[in-house]
Order: sequence, then C-alpha cells, then structure tokens
Amino acid sequence: MSIAAEAARRRTFAVIAHPDAGKSTLTEALALHAHVINEAGAVHGKAGRKSTVSDWMDMEKDRGISVASSALQFEYAPEGHEGEPYMINLVDTPGHADFSEDTYRVLTAVDAAVMLIDAAKGLEPQTLKLFRVCKARALPIVTVINKWDRVGREPLELVDEIVNEIQLQPTPLYWPVGIAGDFRGLAHINDDGEADKYIHFLRTAGGSTIAPEEHYSPDEAAAKEEANWETAVEEAELLAADGALHDQELFEQCVTSPLIFASAMLNFGVHQILDTLCAIAPAPHSRESDPRAVEESTTAIDEVREVTDDFSGVIFKVQAGMDQKHRDNLAFMRVVSGSFERGMQVNHAQSGRSFSTKYALTVFGRTRDTVDTAYPGDIVGLVNAGSLAPGDTIYAGKKVQFKPMPQFAPEAFRILRAKSLGKYKAFRKGLDQLAAEGVVQILRNDARGDASPVMAAVGPMQFEVMQARMELEYNVETITEPIPYSVARRTDAESAPELGRQRGVEIFTRQDGELIALFGDKWKLAFIEKEHPELTMETLVAD
Repeated sequence: MSIAAEAARRRTFAVIAHPDAGKSTLTEALALHAHVINEAGAVHGKAGRKSTVSDWMDMEKDRGISVASSALQFEYAPEGHEGEPYMINLVDTPGHADFSEDTYRVLTAVDAAVMLIDAAKGLEPQTLKLFRVCKARALPIVTVINKWDRVGREPLELVDEIVNEIQLQPTPLYWPVGIAGDFRGLAHINDDGEADKYIHFLRTAGGSTIAPEEHYSPDEAAAKEEANWETAVEEAELLAADGALHDQELFEQCVTSPLIFASAMLNFGVHQILDTLCAIAPAPHSRESDPRAVEESTTAIDEVREVTDDFSGVIFKVQAGMDQKHRDNLAFMRVVSGSFERGMQVNHAQSGRSFSTKYALTVFGRTRDTVDTAYPGDIVGLVNAGSLAPGDTIYAGKKVQFKPMPQFAPEAFRILRAKSLGKYKAFRKGLDQLAAEGVVQILRNDARGDASPVMAAVGPMQFEVMQARMELEYNVETITEPIPYSVARRTDAESAPELGRQRGVEIFTRQDGELIALFGDKWKLAFIEKEHPELTMETLVAD
C-alpha cells in the first residue's frame, strides 16, 4: 500500500475535557469497541473501579485522574466497511488545569479532537481553555455529551450553551432518545436533519462489555418509544430549521462541530463516536516549516512537508518511568510525512546531528510492542533518544524544521531539595530528566546553587507529580519550600543585571538556557516596567 493510501486510513485525535468528564473511561470504551481489550477497566465508578489501561502512573490509579497523556493505537473497521481497516491513534490527555501544558503539546500532534462535556455540568473552565487552543490551531472538534445515563440538563440547553459560550455550532449526528438519566438510545440524524433510524441500547453488567444494539425504523421507534421518540424528532427538526446541519468544510474550519450523546461508562453511543471519526475526521495532511528556521537555515529546507515526501516527525512528549523494569525514556513522535522504518538513520533538525532509531515502539498504556514501519498520523515511541525534547523535528532527506513548542507561562513556584545529601547525584539525574520531559520547568542561579533549584509550573499539582516520580523512579525523597515570587518573565543578558538589582526580583537560567526573571507580584512587575521601559520583560505564553 502506498504512503498516500496508508495516510488516508489514519485517524489521529485527542480526547479533551474538564477533569472527571470521563476522558479515560471513554478512551477505554473506544478500545473495547475496537476489540483491542475484552473488558473495560473503569466499570464501577471511582470508589471501586479498576484503573484504565491509559492511566499507568500510580498517582493516576490512586486518585482516579489522568495526570499525563497516554497514546493508544489500534485498528478499527466500521460495520459494512470494505477494504483495509482504519488505523486509530488516540491520545488521552490530562483534564486538570495544572497539566494544560501537556495537553497543549498533544494538540500540536493530532488532526482532530473529541471534546467531552458532562451532561450535568455543561461547559466548564478547562473545557473552554482547551477549546480556545483548538480554535487557535483550527483543529476540528467532535463534541460528545457524556454521562447521559445520569440526571443532567436539557439537550437543547446544552447546545445553546455551546453556541453562546464558544461560538461553535453543534450539528447533531446522534440525538438522545430519553431524558438525561433515562438514556434509551440514539436517533440517527441524516444530512437533512431528519431522524431516520433508532438505535436502542441494552445494558450489560456494569458496562464492562459492549452494549448490544437493536435497530428500528422511525415508525417502529414511534411505536416502541412513543413520547420519547416524538420529543427527539421534534428537537432534531428544531435544530435543523435553525441551520444546525453537518457541513464538512465548516467542520474542518472549526466553525461547526458534529454532536453525539453517549454514556462511556455504559458503552452507549461509543462505536458511533468511532464511526463518525472514521467517516469525517481529517486524515493526516501537510505541515509547514517554522518560518524562522527557513529564514535562518544555511542549507536547503522544505517550506511545506507533504505526507508523501521523505520521512519527518515531530516530538510532542518525552516520558520516563513507563517501564519499571528499564530505566529508559520514551520520546513520543508524530509521523508527519513519509514512512518511518525502525533502524533508519535520521537527522535532528535542532542540533544537526544524526542518530539511529533502533528501538521504536507502539504504546498501549504501559504495554509496548516493537514497531517496524509507521506512516503519517502514527505515534511512535523512540526509546532512549536522550537528545530529543518536545517540539523537536527529526527527518530524512531534505531538511525540514517544524514550529517549536512554546512553554506555558508558569504561575506557581517552589524550591526543591533532596532530603539526603547522599542522594545528590540521583537528585541531579532525576531533575534533568524530568525537566527535559516538561514535568516542570527548572530554574537555577549561582546564589542558590544546584542543590536548591526552583520548580516553575502551571499549577501546584505538577510539584506533586515531580516529587512522586523522583521517589518512585530515582529513589530520592524530596522536600519543597515556598519562594516569594508569583510572576515570571523572559529577559536577556543586557537587561538581567539591572533587573537583578531591583528589590523583589531574582534572575534565573531555565534548563533550555533562557533567562527568566521572577517578580514578587504583578504590582512589582508593573512598577519596574514603568520605571525601566528599556528593559526586556517578555510574557511567557504559548502561541
């Protein structure tokens, strides 16, 4: 099969939502419907549930939340599909706001997103934040209203909220039959906005296996469900009259969003999500080089990399500690173009060095399988590629260098120390590795020394992850201490000396070499900006 054909059957997407909207449960349910696993891991709610396969860290299992993204790959063939099955690359992301940076990295590596909304809570702050990132990247979104088996809000009310809050027009593809809390099935909505088929679900024990379906014509549905079917038809017709019809072009421009109602916990509506993604989600496409890299390059460089060009890939995440038997690190790479062959010699755009990709894996939670060949859209784990960092480009043939991955502005700061001085060597090793992964940003200066670096993060839960992983993976117990700063700005060598002389300001060097100034508070920053407008104090924001 050609590279173009392989790319055409790939669907690479992320699941995004507010915490506890059911992301990991949905990820598990999607894998279940693809027959990758036999029984879902999240089957009894948080009080006594098994851990999902995508949640592999002990902290995730203990708290019942995802704190790191996890990549799953599997094949799936919708019913009636002819030819090769689709290859699904699905990335489950953290929902907690403290891990926004990890989710942002994932969104640079996928072609679409599934936005999961709790039927009772509607749009929540983290959902809004992630949507804005998708919108800025023109990333197509499929909206899923989850937990329809529980008491919740009116479906039309949820649609109105999405339209009013984020100016995204939901276009129903599968509309619920039965109110929230009495989820009986789904009405399939055709291109004209008509309910042309009824899918009735049958419950299974705890929702741990695929829910059987019964299919009915509209007349049969009316006889079976009576008022419930009539209400669903009326609501679908009302939305159609308002112009809420699927349009592929508007969907790909992130103007409209196909809408599906589901219960991931009961496995209701799950394969409809997969079928929809296979049918309408964009396949991998070309990617532009970083204009600055094109301008500064002394060698020939591709301005645009087509999927059929020579191999190229972008690193969007580096993760260690996934395999406790081996102290290795895994660089997650999204294949952008060409075919990847295990063992091939590739070039690192940022350093100009070449290296061999001898150890390459596909990753399903904590399970690893060697991968010999991968195509555009696939996500591959490169083992012990120590020189790679999030945002880096690797390639073969003509040079290409994709846009870098900016870091989020940190809002929380803590000093980190090893409890025992005898663990200093392991402390340094763990610090460097976890900082390279992007667990936290590490700030150092001569006054504090290497034994007392400052951690900078989007939220304080990142500090807990840092400490937990230092102890688990490097056998180093750590303590943290407060530091009297709350605002960070990028500065330069010319401005740093004068800034360092200001009260309530301290200058650090970040692990990537950038000079970072920390300020006591926003008022101190505002005062210095007014008194010294000539000094460089740039906002640290992901673009």
